[in-house]
Amino acid sequence: MTDTDTDTPRLAEGYEISTDTDRVDAERVHRWLSTDAYWALGRPRERQDRAIDGSLNFGVYATVSGEQVAYARVVTDRATFAWLCDVYVDRSVRGKGIGTALAGAVRDHLRPYGLRRILLVTHDAHGVYRKLGFVPLARPDQWMALEP
Repeated sequence: MTDTDTDTPRLAEGYEISTDTDRVDAERVHRWLSTDAYWALGRPRERQDRAIDGSLNFGVYATVSGEQVAYARVVTDRATFAWLCDVYVDRSVRGKGIGTALAGAVRDHLRPYGLRRILLVTHDAHGVYRKLGFVPLARPDQWMALEP
């Protein structure tokens, strides 16, 4: 992240963000990701539950009904590194800036840790993350992955 980060986008009225894992609707999150998210299609529920348990979780909820409308999780050591992943906004509320506000809230939540790097992967939301200060890797040729 850089000193040119923009302010956190405002969350649409009628919604709130929480990091309370007990509020996460694990069944809904699993359905969203395993059936509608290109990166997690077919992910087994047990694996998704383990991912939730091992992560810092962010949910967006309708303030009146309490219904969860978006989700993101972060894998981090809270000292040097974080991986932002599984960002999903329910189709019924897309276009209200909820995803941008959620990603901005994640960024701001992580800022006090003084992390050296926050990474994410996206095929189609570069503009959203760019607004929040994310940039392409300067040296992608230095990164490697161990894939099964």
